[in-house]
Amino acid sequence: MPDKFREECGVVAIYGHPEAANLAYLGLYALQHRGQESAGIVTSDGRETYCHKAMGYVADIFTPEMIASLPGELAIGHTRYSTAGDTSLTNAQPFAVACNKGKIAVAHNGNLTNAAELRCQLEREGSIFQASSDTEVVLHLVARSREWVLASALREALLQLEGAFSLVFLAQDGVIVARDPHGFRPLSMAQMELSHGKKCYVFASETCAFDLIGAAYLSEVEPGEMVIAGPEGLSRERYAPRRGPAYCVFEHVYFSRPDSIVFGRPVQQSREMLGRLLAREYPVEADVVVPVPDSGVAAAIGYAAESGIPFRHGLIRNHYIGRTFIEPSQAIRDFGVKLKLNPVRHLIDGKRVILVDDSIVRGTTSRKIVRMVRQAGAREVHLRISCPPTRSPCFYGVDTPTKSELIAANSSVEEIRRFVGADTLGYLSLSSLREAVGDDRHEYCYACYTGDYPTELVNIEELMTEKRSRR
Repeated sequence: MPDKFREECGVVAIYGHPEAANLAYLGLYALQHRGQESAGIVTSDGRETYCHKAMGYVADIFTPEMIASLPGELAIGHTRYSTAGDTSLTNAQPFAVACNKGKIAVAHNGNLTNAAELRCQLEREGSIFQASSDTEVVLHLVARSREWVLASALREALLQLEGAFSLVFLAQDGVIVARDPHGFRPLSMAQMELSHGKKCYVFASETCAFDLIGAAYLSEVEPGEMVIAGPEGLSRERYAPRRGPAYCVFEHVYFSRPDSIVFGRPVQQSREMLGRLLAREYPVEADVVVPVPDSGVAAAIGYAAESGIPFRHGLIRNHYIGRTFIEPSQAIRDFGVKLKLNPVRHLIDGKRVILVDDSIVRGTTSRKIVRMVRQAGAREVHLRISCPPTRSPCFYGVDTPTKSELIAANSSVEEIRRFVGADTLGYLSLSSLREAVGDDRHEYCYACYTGDYPTELVNIEELMTEKRSRR
């Protein structure tokens, strides 16, 4: 929905498989929900690297003929939704270059909070940038390093980065992956047993990518860890001390596929518990629980199970909308929402409806959905949100609006209720959110709800953003 958050991207890496490009393609296909703007794959056959990337969906970009043109047993892939940099092919990843470290490529999920500072410094020293994405900075840092061994050069580069990154790096004879010391964005590893005892190693943003290709999940890449898959096998090392963990809680609320394990926890389990706790905190007499598909489904299942109120798919989502469409010349109210969602009238007409969604950002989409449900005949509409009010922007790879555009940053819950037109409105509490994701050790980042950022640089940037908005 236009009112929703968007996550930057998904990454995948393959080492040691004769069909590396095909596996990377399938991995990206499973991660398509993490970015629909562009996609790319770079492979290596030990001598040359091969690259293809384009705007659009994974299945449209990588035809069988295109996959066949990407030889080698090593591959990295990326599917993108921009949070930093313009929407253009020049910003599509992976980025591939030839430099004094050989032919290398990189893809990245997250957002570097010191990217602008590093870029200015590199430009003063003579670096030339082709794109506006912060990921290109990583390549320049590696290329300019005086370390001749690639892993050492990458280690040196990583220590200069601030913010969120789960990174996959392709060399001519190996794959290197790394995760920032706070662990903001997810990254997991798996293996496949090939013939003659040979092993293939797979890395991906979410474990649903492993399920599709039949890879066995091993573990997460730990925060502050670098993993190298090469001719000598697999090696793991901590390139930086682990800082206070700050896993993005919105991965469990919204981003990740419910069939994935993220941060070591099943996403579906978290989301159903979000709904159960929401039902305990904000019960209401009603006839039916209806999710806003698809992100509200699991929480609505939990809400219905806890409350005993029947769950019904009262809103149907059209999954086959293209990137463009022709709107009738005579304006139709709420056309954009109607294009994606349509009510099942006989399930809603005359009913008291509990509408479950994962978040309210600007509030405009929620308002249109509530209005649509009323027009379908609902006697009452009770809106329930499976996370706390979103009051602060994210600087770690989530494309959130500015604070001035976030409705919860500028309005009370009652004011939001009146704006969206619901009879009642209930947000999950922060303590219940912690309980739902099993955060007993306070390892998650809740900055979008609290404004308390885990990194000092962002706290400064947030203050500057506030000052600019007041001018």
